[in-house]
Order: sequence, then C-alpha cells, then structure tokens
Amino acid sequence: MIFNPAEENEYEAACDLLVHRFDRWARENGIDADPFVAEAALEYRHIGTPDGRLGLWDQRHIEEFLLDWVPRSVTVLPDEEPADVPGTLRALLRYLDAVHLADPRGASLSEGLEAVDAAAPCHAEAMADRSRWGMAKFWITIAAEQGVDVHDEHALQDFVGRTQREEVPYDPEVLQAIAERQLRSSGPVRSEPQLPITLPGDDVLREQADRSPVLRQLRGLAEWAGREGRTLTGSGRLRLSDARELVERLDTGDSTDSVRSSAGLPRLNLLVEWAKTARLIRVAKGKLYVVARAEPVLNDPLGLWRRAFDAFRELRGPVRGARGGRYRKSVLSDAYDDLDVHDVILPDVLATLYSLPYPMPWPALRDAVHLAHRSRSLLGAFATFEQADDDLRTVLGVLESLGAIECHRGMADPVFADLAMSENDIEGWAGIPTEDDDDLETSPGVLPGMSTGRAGPLGEALPDGALLDEEDTRRARKLKSELSAGPVELIRLTDLGTDSVRRRLLAEGRDAPLIGELAQAPAAGLLGVLADDYDPESARAELAGWIAVHGARPAALEQLVHTVRTMPFRTRAEAMLDVLVSSLDDGERLLRSLRSDPSVAPTALSLLARRGILSPEDLTEPESLLMVAESLLQLCEAAGADGAREVLHQQGREAEEALRAALASGHPDREGLTNLQVLAERVSRERKAHVALVRQRGHRRNGRQGGKRRR
Repeated sequence: MIFNPAEENEYEAACDLLVHRFDRWARENGIDADPFVAEAALEYRHIGTPDGRLGLWDQRHIEEFLLDWVPRSVTVLPDEEPADVPGTLRALLRYLDAVHLADPRGASLSEGLEAVDAAAPCHAEAMADRSRWGMAKFWITIAAEQGVDVHDEHALQDFVGRTQREEVPYDPEVLQAIAERQLRSSGPVRSEPQLPITLPGDDVLREQADRSPVLRQLRGLAEWAGREGRTLTGSGRLRLSDARELVERLDTGDSTDSVRSSAGLPRLNLLVEWAKTARLIRVAKGKLYVVARAEPVLNDPLGLWRRAFDAFRELRGPVRGARGGRYRKSVLSDAYDDLDVHDVILPDVLATLYSLPYPMPWPALRDAVHLAHRSRSLLGAFATFEQADDDLRTVLGVLESLGAIECHRGMADPVFADLAMSENDIEGWAGIPTEDDDDLETSPGVLPGMSTGRAGPLGEALPDGALLDEEDTRRARKLKSELSAGPVELIRLTDLGTDSVRRRLLAEGRDAPLIGELAQAPAAGLLGVLADDYDPESARAELAGWIAVHGARPAALEQLVHTVRTMPFRTRAEAMLDVLVSSLDDGERLLRSLRSDPSVAPTALSLLARRGILSPEDLTEPESLLMVAESLLQLCEAAGADGAREVLHQQGREAEEALRAALASGHPDREGLTNLQVLAERVSRERKAHVALVRQRGHRRNGRQGGKRRR
C-alpha cells in the first residue's frame, strides 16, 4: 500500500477512506481514537519516510512518529486537550491488521503494540520539549499563547508584523535550536523499491566469505598485532621492518624497493586503516593491538565480511593511496568532503549494480558517474574525467578483492546498446531532453524494467532541463560505439555484495524485497506485497514458494482466494486477485471459476472484462449489474466521495441510472452500497436543483423576449 509522491490526489482519496473507515471501526469497537492522529500517522509514512509504505510499521517508525514527527508537526493550542496519540496509534495498528492491510515485512501486531508501549512514556516529554518543534508550530503556539486568534488571517498577519518589528517575546535559544535542526535535516527522499532478488543461505555466504583475499589479510593483520601489541613509530605508523614483514606475510603486492617509510606502501596502509575502522585493531600508547572483543567476529567469516564491507564506506583517502605521506585529493572523496560526495557516489554505484538483471558494462557505469559529478557541479577545477575514472577503477578493484563484485569481459547486454541506437537515444541516455521525451515510459538513463529508484546515478545524472555541452555529447556517442564494437568489462555484485547492499538499504529504511522472505506471511500480506512491489517473474517464484510451505495446493489456493473474498477495499481486492491469477499457470481457469462465487464474482468479472476474456455481450443481466456496481465502488475508493460525485454529475441522467442499477445489483459489499445510496441521493438532488435552475433561467429569458416591455 504505497503511493508515489506525485499521486497526491490518489493518496488523499485513499487516506480519507482509510481514516473514515478506521474512525467508524474504532467507534464500533468502543475504542477512543482520534481521526486526526490517524491521518498524521499515514502522512508520516507517506512523506516522512523513504519507503512510503502505509501499512508497514516497525519499531523505528513507531518511535520516530511518537517522539519526532508528532512533536515537530502536530500543534496543540493552549485551550485544546491533547489527543491520546499513543492510544490512537495502537488502534491504527490493530485496524490495519484486522482489515489485512498490515505489511508482513514490518513488526507483528504484538511487536508493534509493545513498541508503542515502550515509547509512550517519552511522548508527553517530547511534546513539551519546544526545541523539538517545527518552525510553524513554534510561531503558531507563541501567537496563541499571546492571545492571537490563530484562525483569523488578519490577526495572524498583525502578529507577523509585530514579530518582524521584534515586539513579540520568545525564547531565542529555542528558536536557534529549531533552525539548526532544520538545517541539518533535509528530510527523507522517497526511493522506489528495488527489484526482488534471490540469495543463498548464510552457510553458502559464509563459505564464499571465507575465500575473500581481503578477509585473509585482515585476519592475518589482527593476529600479527596480537594482544601484546606492536610498537609504532613516533608518528603512529608501522616501523619499516614490520611493514616489510607484513607485505610479505599478507601478500599485499606493495613494492618495498626504495621505500623509506611504511607510508610508501599504499595497499598495506589501506589494510591497517581498514582494520582500524572495522574495530579489529586499535592504537594505544604507541602500540598496535588486536581488539579483544573482535575475536568472535574474526572467527566468523560472514560476520567479518559484513563488518569489513560496512567499514569500507568510511575509508576515503586510504583507498586511493598516498603521495608523500599524504592522501591525495579525489573527486570521490577528499576534495569534496564537505559535500559528503564519497557517501553519495559509492552508495549510488552499488545501488546501480544492485538487483540489475544483467552485468553493468564499465563504459555505462563510468559515464553515469561522470554525469552524476556534472549534475552536482563537482568538476569545476578538473579539465578531464580521467581522475574520476582512476578513482572509480581503484574503488572497484578493492571491492573485487573483498569479493563484493565480479568483473569479466564480454558483450554488453543488448538493452544497453538499445539505449544508444540513434542520436536521440544517445541524448536520452545522457539526460538530454528530446522531442519524444513526453512519450517515454522510463526516465532518461533508466534501463527498461528499472524504476528511477533503482537507477542510482543513472537516474539522477542531470537536473531537469539541463543541457550537456559538446564534450558530453561526444562522450555519449563514444559510449554507443564502445557498447556495440565488441567485448567490454562487465561488472556485477556477488551474492555477498548483494546481501550487504540489501542490508544497508533496509537499514536506511528503503525497500529491498528478497524472494522467499514471504514464505510464512499471511495470505493477505503475501498478495498485497506481490501486488505492490513484485515484477511478474519474481511474483511467480514467491507465490510458488508460499504455496509449497502451506500444505496441499488446493488448500493453499483456497486460503489465497479467501483473503480476496474478505478484503473490504475493492481496488485492493482486485489488485490481489490480479497478481494471484497472473502468477499461476492455470490462473485464467481459476479466474473463470470465481465468476460464480457470490463474494468474489464482482472482482472476478471486473478482471475478466479488463483482460478481454469477457465482453459485455458475454455477461448475464445480473452480472452486468454487478459490473456496474463494482465500477462505481472502485470509483468512489479511487477518487473519493467528492471526486466520484463530480464525475457522476458530469454524466447527468446516465449516472443516476447507473447508480440505480448498482443499488439493485445485490453486490456483496453492503457497506459500499450504503455509501452509494447516500451518493445517489446527493447526485439526484443536485441534478434536480440544476435542472430547476436551468428552467428558471430559460423562463426568465423567454419572458423578456415574448412580453411587452413595461414602462
């Protein structure tokens, strides 16, 4: 259950519907809940988190909502009674679970309720802490405390004027804290979900990790340092004799000829800094020691590999080597530390490789990074991209030694060459606007089948409307030639790399589906996630795995159909049934069989018609009525009551006839029919009023035209 940030109308209609039904559910169950708080919770998940999943709640979401989002954005005026925010959140979690909208990848209901209970005692304190407030909330509260009617626009304008003239007392330290926090936090950026991936089990990953050359070197370095420690030079470096020993012992590949200090051994220095960053070794009192608490992870290849991978992002200069004892500047790190480019480019490169169904050609990845640099205006002092290429090559080389990526030569997949088959296509790949851009189904630089969120630097190469110079266009044409001429270097993530990138994406709050993770999910949760996030091939694999662990196939299918049967939201029910039948070899046969199911028939008929399996002539009269009702119910859900009323109002008498047909259809959604009855009465009243007004105006015109003008 997710909406793109651009789908504001669709989100608002769905939010209104959810809040309305939640409010009624709470009242029917004797639960004291505040609809405004429920709306705030949905808004938080929609625009306040990277993944935007309304039905997925885990501990971090619950804590952030109660202790940050609500204190920052929800204003309680001095004369208002504060709502029971934790209580309403508990009720919302129960409701999402009851109507099968809870995402199974989040916390279970019991875990979610425990998280609310744990955070609730701190909620009141957070609400009272003014330094946690947002700027708008701060000033509105100050105004209300000074007797300003905040609902009166003129009174607020007068208050703003007095504030600008410094006539309003307030705490400047609190205001400064609010301003600083807002500057530090730009808010989350919505990221589209990655394609679902497959991974072997931890036992296989552990065996793969144990073969990593870098792990062998890190483990050997820690063992060499030992608990007794190794003496360092006065400048904190390895003694040259020790460094020479380690170069041979660890097989770093450094040349020890003519070096005067260990600073001239870049690969060894990288390993030392890497081991420090990974908390495997430490420096104390002029000596290098193994970290005592690191022993368990040193003995666990997979745990050590994951720690090394996570530490790699914190290594900046050491990855590129040293000159004269100092790390040189790089377009990937030191020259732009203030902009955290290292923390942007490297994750984007890995995200570009992640879940890609075919290896990435080096020329395509190289040019994508070039464009990412240009978009951020990072190359002003550099005449060429050679330094960027060198840095990227070095980083990829280290990742290959670690075992995070694999490189080999071969022909690029045709999809890359297809993007550069003509000059216009080259421009599209490079981010240059073309005449046909309005008709493209994918964004510039995004491979077919990839969402913009999967593209990494490919999808963010240039700001909207930016144009490339002649050099960029030349390089784009060169890209076409390189991809088509012959074998190129191909790069892909290994299983270990994929696993660790996925773990990082999840830690950042992004969505990264894993085929097989839904095997024990409830049927409704399974179909909901498949409908929202899975491509057809992955959905088939996930569904087959789910059926395999849920007993006999007929019983498993009945569970799945039953969850569609009991789904109270019409559009959701159709999406769930659609993905179910699309993911089965005999899906059409199942769909046809549901035509006679009293509860699922409207949804099945809608799908059969949409797929072109049934035409209007194939429907019986009762089925035609059900189809009309189903269409109207889905219209109300998608557009909201007001939107549906506007659409129906434009259709005039035909809309009234459709509503009468729907109300006589016997549709199983009794609640929906009740709402349609209210809508029908309103549409009828408005139409009659409109007709009367038209007649009245016509009568007046006729009277003026047909009668004598009186003096």
